[in-house]
Amino acid sequence: MDKQLRSKTIIRRTIRNFFIRQVFAVFLNIKIFQVKITMPNPDEYAPYYEKYISKVKTDDPLEALEEGKKKLIKFISKLGKKQLKYRYTEDKWTIKEILQHLIDGERIFTYRALRFARNDKSPLPGFDEKAYAPASMATGRKIKSILEEYEAVRNATIALYKNLDEEMLFRSGTASDNKMSVRALLYVTLGHELHHLEVIREKYLN
Repeated sequence: MDKQLRSKTIIRRTIRNFFIRQVFAVFLNIKIFQVKITMPNPDEYAPYYEKYISKVKTDDPLEALEEGKKKLIKFISKLGKKQLKYRYTEDKWTIKEILQHLIDGERIFTYRALRFARNDKSPLPGFDEKAYAPASMATGRKIKSILEEYEAVRNATIALYKNLDEEMLFRSGTASDNKMSVRALLYVTLGHELHHLEVIREKYLN
């Protein structure tokens, strides 16, 4: 009887310790990786990007990425075919081309963030957004296809930043001959989207 009791006690203790270790491991993971991503300092990015970063009014940029995704998809989904192909002057992009520009820009900003977060010191080149737009052929695409691509890119962006710790977020590198920190790239991504949505509302829908 004593042996059976001791055996049950050992089993219960082993199970209890296992669950304690699992809870502790989950706690550590949250503590390490889900850090608060605060606004970057001006010395973490080139002055040009201030016009984007200054538009971001949140203390939770990861949540802003998620909410921004939902709002953009809802907003764009209500627009008609003529609106999506409209240019307010001949040399300006269509709304579809703006969306593709947002996708391309986010891909590039996030790629830079990945390189810098991994402590890659190689200088990265810039990109010619004016050449990208016509080459994308976005105006001829279905809006459903563009929004699906946008959502996939945004989800990948969120997944990357969710798994960066504080040290990674403060790392920086060089892109387009300018210093840029990882967390600054996150805020640029948010502000860049806000900027172009403002342009759409002011120039395309009024």
